[in-house]
Amino acid sequence: MNLLLDYKKTSILLISCCILILNYSIISAGLTTNLFGILASIGLFFIGSRKTAFNVNYPLFALIFILEFISWRLHTKSLHLLALALFVCLLYYSFTQKFSFIAFICILLFSSVFSTFFDYMTTEIKQILCYYVYIVLKNFIAIDKIEGVNFYINNAKITVDTACMGLSMFKTGLLSGAFILTLEEKKQSKYFNILQILLFCVLIIILNIISNYFRIITLILFQCTQENVLHHTIGILCFLFYQIVPMLFIIRFFKPKTEEIQIKKQQYKFIIVIIVTAIMFATSFEIKKTQPNNLLENLSSEYSIQNGTWVNSEVFKISTPNKLIYIKTPAHNPLVCWTGNGYKIIEKKEVLRGNKKIWQVKMEKNNIQYNSYWWYECNRKKYTSLPEVLLIKLFTNKSVRLINETTKI
Repeated sequence: MNLLLDYKKTSILLISCCILILNYSIISAGLTTNLFGILASIGLFFIGSRKTAFNVNYPLFALIFILEFISWRLHTKSLHLLALALFVCLLYYSFTQKFSFIAFICILLFSSVFSTFFDYMTTEIKQILCYYVYIVLKNFIAIDKIEGVNFYINNAKITVDTACMGLSMFKTGLLSGAFILTLEEKKQSKYFNILQILLFCVLIIILNIISNYFRIITLILFQCTQENVLHHTIGILCFLFYQIVPMLFIIRFFKPKTEEIQIKKQQYKFIIVIIVTAIMFATSFEIKKTQPNNLLENLSSEYSIQNGTWVNSEVFKISTPNKLIYIKTPAHNPLVCWTGNGYKIIEKKEVLRGNKKIWQVKMEKNNIQYNSYWWYECNRKKYTSLPEVLLIKLFTNKSVRLINETTKI
C-alpha cells in the first residue's frame, strides 16, 4: 500500500491506460464519427489550459458519476465515451491544476450526446430558417408556396436538403471560435473569464444562424440545392464571410484581463481520482455485457411479426404491400436513418393518432413522396420525447422501443 502511495501518479496513469485499452472499441467507434473535432478539442485542452482557483474536481466528479450511472443502467456507450473524455480532463487537472473551460465546451460539443441532440434539432431549425427565407424572397421573386424545406418557384420545386453541410458547420464555427479565444489568450498572456467565454459562444451561435440564413437565400437564388462544387463553395464562403470574419472583428472588443494565479495545493484530489477510476472500471466491464433488447415483448397484435425479419439485433422489419414498419431500439433516430439512405426530409411535425401524439415526417426520394410516422413505446403507451422514455427506462428498467411506419403518399 505504501509503495502504491509513493508512486501514486505512475500507478494512476497505468490504471488509466488500462481503462482506455479496455474501452478501445467504444473509443474507436466515437473517433470514427467526430475524429477531427475530438482530437482538436483535446489538443486545445492541453494547449489552452490555465491554473484556476475554481476547484474543478468536484463538478467533474459529479458529472462523470451521473454519466456513468446512466451508462450502467441503459448501456449507453455514447455517454460512457463522454465520461472517458471528462476522465482525461480530470487526470490532467489533478496533475497540473490547469483547466480550459473553452476546450471543455468543445469536448461537450463534439460528443455523441450533442450530436444526437443536433440530429434531432436539424429538421426543425432548417424548417424555421426556410420559412423566414420565404418571407423575404417572396417580395423579390415569384414563389408560389413553401412546404417545409420545399420552395415552389414557377411550377418548379427546389428543395433545401436537411442533410447538407450548412447546419453541420455549427460545430465547426464554435470550434473555430474556441481557437480564436485561445490564440488571443496566448497573445495577451492573460485569460478570459467564464462570462466572456459564454458571451462569445452566444455570439457565435447567432452568427451561425445568420450564416445559414444567407446561405439558404443564396442557394435558392442560384437554384443550387443539389450537392456539387458550387453548392459546397457557397456553404464555405458563407461560413467565412458570416462567421469567421465577424468573429475576428468581434474578438478585438474582448480583452482578457485575468492573470494566471498561484493556487494552494488541493487536498484529497487523488482520492477523487481513485474513486472515479474505480467507477470507470466497473462501468467499462458492465457496458460490455450483452443486454436483451426485448423489442417484440408485449407488442400489439396488429403487427404481424411472423412476416418480419431481423435486420440486426436492434432493428426488426415488417414489410406489407402498403406499409413498411421498423421496430427499433430508441437509439435509432428515423430522421438520421432515412437521410442516410438518400431521402430528403420535407417537413416534421407532431400529429394526433387517436388521442396520442406521434411524429409525422414528410420525405421524398426519386420524386416519390412518403409519410413516415414514428413514436416511442413503453408499456403500450406512446411518447414523442426521447428523454422522457429514457428516464422511464432508467428508473423502472422497462423495455422501450421505437416504432416507425412508412407509406407512400
